[in-house]
Amino acid sequence: MKILWVKAGGLVPPDTGGKLRSYHILRELAREHSITFFSFYGKHPQDSHSQLEKVFDRVVTVPLDLPEPKSFRELGDYSLRLFTRQPYNVAKYCRPNVRRALRQLLEQRVFDAMVCDFVIAAGSIPWEFPTPKILFTHNVESVIWQRHYQVSHNPLWKALSWREWRTMQAAERKYLREADHVLTVSEDDRRFFGKFVDPAKLSVIPTGADTEFFTPTAEPERADSLVFTGSMDWLPNEDGVIYFMKDILPLIRQELPGISLTVVGRNPSQRLKDIAAGTASVHLTGWVEDIRPFLSQAAVCVVPLRIGGGTRLKIFEAMSMAKTVVSTTIGAEGLPVRAGEHLLIADEPAEFAQSTVALLRDPTRRRTIGLTARDLVVQNYSWTRVAKQFAEVLGNVVAKSGRAGTKAAT
Repeated sequence: MKILWVKAGGLVPPDTGGKLRSYHILRELAREHSITFFSFYGKHPQDSHSQLEKVFDRVVTVPLDLPEPKSFRELGDYSLRLFTRQPYNVAKYCRPNVRRALRQLLEQRVFDAMVCDFVIAAGSIPWEFPTPKILFTHNVESVIWQRHYQVSHNPLWKALSWREWRTMQAAERKYLREADHVLTVSEDDRRFFGKFVDPAKLSVIPTGADTEFFTPTAEPERADSLVFTGSMDWLPNEDGVIYFMKDILPLIRQELPGISLTVVGRNPSQRLKDIAAGTASVHLTGWVEDIRPFLSQAAVCVVPLRIGGGTRLKIFEAMSMAKTVVSTTIGAEGLPVRAGEHLLIADEPAEFAQSTVALLRDPTRRRTIGLTARDLVVQNYSWTRVAKQFAEVLGNVVAKSGRAGTKAAT
C-alpha cells in the first residue's frame, strides 16, 4: 500500500509515548509498504526529521513558529484563539500553510490510504478528499482535559482546562464522524467512542514494546529504590509525580526510611524541581539517552497517574524488562493486564504505599510478577505483531472503500 501518514508535533526524537508508538509502527510498516510522512511541528535547531528519509519513501515537514509552552507568548497566542471553536491544541498546529502544503501533496501524489495520527492533526486534513482516511487515536483527548479540570485547584488552569475539554469533545466527535475508520489503542477507548459512532467503524490496535531493546539484565537492584519514567513536560506525568511525592512517598518512608525515588524524563518544570529539592532522596534526571539503566537498578516502577488516556507505554517497557509495576487504575487504563498477576493496582495513597512497601520487602514476589509480565508482552505485544495488525486493518478499509489510489481533482 501507498500510505500517507499525517502527524502534528513531529516524530523524532521518539521521546514521548505517542511518538514512540507511531515511530515503531511506522518503522515496521515501512518494511513492506510505501510511506510518505507529512508532519508539522515547532521549529527547533536540533531538527532531525531529515534522517527519516532513510526509513520512509518521502518525508515532508512544515516547521512552525510556535510559542514556548507555558510562556507569556503562548498565553497571548491562546488569547487570540479563545473565541474560536477549535481546541487550542488543534488550532496552534493546524494553520493555513499546513493545510495548503498537505493539499498540494495530495494533488501531486496518489495514495491508497491516509492516516491522521492523533486528533490533534485532524484540523489539517481535507476530509472531503476521496482517499480512505483513518483516524489513529492514541487517547480520548477530551477525557484527559476533563481530568485536568477535575483535579486542578488553580482557578485559571481550571477554566482553561474546562474550555479545552469542551472544545476537544466537540472536535473529537466531529472527526470521528468524518473518518472512514477509527483506530483506538484500547478496548476502553473503543467502547467510549462507540457511544458516538458505529462500533463497526472502530478497531483496536494494542500498545506494543520493543522487546529486544527492553530486556531483563543481571544488574542488581538497589534496595528500597523506586523509578518513574516519562516526559516531564507532559502535564499528567508532572501531576502524577507531584501527587506521589506529596501524598504517597511520606507514607512509604514511615515504613522504609531509606526509600529513594528517581524520576527519569525530559524537561521537568521549575515547580517540580523545587518540590523535589525539598523532598529527601528524590532525584530528577532530566533527559537521558537510555532509560534502561534506571529501570534495571530500581526495585519497583511506580505509575501514580491521576490524569491520562489511551495506554501507557512506560508500563509495557518496564514489564518487558521484568520489572514489577505499581500503578493507579488510570495509569494502567486500557492495558490487557491483570492486577496481582502482571502488576499491582492501587488508587488511594495509603493503598498505593502499602502495595509498594509489600513488594519492596518481598523480592521473590517481585521476580515472579516481573517474569510473568515480560512473558505477556513478548508473546503478544511486540511492535512487529502490532504493526501487522495495523496493516491488516488499513488493507481492509482500503478494500472496503474501493477508493484506493485516488487524488484530488484539479
